[in-house]
Amino acid sequence: MAIRDITFFSEDIDFTLKDKAKVRAWIYDTIKAEGFARVAELNFIFCSDSYLLEINKKYLNHDTYTDIVTFDASEAEEVIAGDIFISVERTTENAAKFGVSAVDELHRVIIHGVLHLCGFLDKKKADKDLMTAKENEYLAKRVL
Repeated sequence: MAIRDITFFSEDIDFTLKDKAKVRAWIYDTIKAEGFARVAELNFIFCSDSYLLEINKKYLNHDTYTDIVTFDASEAEEVIAGDIFISVERTTENAAKFGVSAVDELHRVIIHGVLHLCGFLDKKKADKDLMTAKENEYLAKRVL
């Protein structure tokens, strides 16, 4: 598993993730802790609400705003690969709504996407509770 296979991009917004190396290491450690052998390719694309809405409509047939859309491209069970699109506008708005910092909310959404690629679900209440517990566990392990 190589840390260099975790990359960050922005589309249609001017955004640069702070502490990329530390965030990359944190993501890597999370994936390793969840029992995966390696990361083949993991791309985080930070974008606007409107950009993510179009992706949500086009690929998921959902006409709603969201903070994250995760596409799993893994070809083997023990390998993580995918694209995670995150609306920075939505995470900033949600941070204010939930009374947390914008960075904390962005990190929660980043790790949420990673956990989806690790096989965690969040549609049923029990699954959502487990996902939230896992998010909290890994957020507590950040060294940023």
